[in-house]
Amino acid sequence: MGIENKLVILASGRGSNFAAIANAIADGSIPNARIIALISNNADAGAIGIAKRLGIAVRIIHSKNFRQSGQFDRIGYEKELSAVLKELQPNWILLAGYMLILGKEIIQQWANKIVNIHPSLLPAFRGLRAQKQAIEAGVSKSGCTVHFVTEELDDGPIIAQNTVEVLGTDTEETLSQRLLPIEHHTYVEAVSKLCSRSCVIRNGCVEWLA
Repeated sequence: MGIENKLVILASGRGSNFAAIANAIADGSIPNARIIALISNNADAGAIGIAKRLGIAVRIIHSKNFRQSGQFDRIGYEKELSAVLKELQPNWILLAGYMLILGKEIIQQWANKIVNIHPSLLPAFRGLRAQKQAIEAGVSKSGCTVHFVTEELDDGPIIAQNTVEVLGTDTEETLSQRLLPIEHHTYVEAVSKLCSRSCVIRNGCVEWLA
């Protein structure tokens, strides 16, 4: 049995990818792993209820508490987030529907340890509403990408990708619904590899070692 990987999940919303990862750990699909905490910037996030039902520790750093004169105090927020991460010392930080962009200091402190999932086949359709972008572009296939987080938005080395067909009748909502279970599968696939194999990043690409 390998060394246990300590995972911290960052989530802002319903937490479906978080639940998929937690379930995969429970059934053995992700080996040698344990979620040590959920961190959320939203006190009303559905992910919090999932964590509590599963007995996973929850840390809330409510982003609303860091607004001054209508402006978000990113420095203050990230100082508190950084302190929590230093306390927890995870092997991997997994973004699962986390709606804040991480600042460069945290990304540099945890270089090649922060992982995100994005609902497109990167490098296509970065940023928000990727499914809407795909439909408007008229592509025949879209998908999702699990990647390491870098300072460039949705631009880190790719860990795993899977595709979904874009139908002529698709709306942003129907494409999103069909993509969601593929997202769950892809994130589990990626985290399983991270927890069971070693990798290096060369020339912006992930290389898996024996």
